[in-house]
Amino acid sequence: MECNLKSGAGYDLLELSGEVDLQYSPQLREKILGSLRSGAPLLIDLGRVSYIDSSGIASLVEGFQAAKSAKLPYGLLNISSTALQVLTLTRLDKIFNLYTDAAHFEAQL
Repeated sequence: MECNLKSGAGYDLLELSGEVDLQYSPQLREKILGSLRSGAPLLIDLGRVSYIDSSGIASLVEGFQAAKSAKLPYGLLNISSTALQVLTLTRLDKIFNLYTDAAHFEAQL
């Protein structure tokens, strides 16, 4: 997994690529929670994620809960078909705010 955090435009953008699995989910969790601790809204780009397992999903859910507690906007962007399948199977596609472009996320800030 590659994880690239960019700040700007009033929020943080976390770009993920590759496999998000048990090996990399602790790194993902730290990036997500670190960004939220700084007080920035967070948008996570899943467009280049080729695989995500339950530990990766758990990191996303923990971030969602932390953002909700902090009253910070939190969303998922450009979700790959593989990641969307997992989110749909777990019905998390109904819980997370899903975006096809960053402009929709920016509009709610």
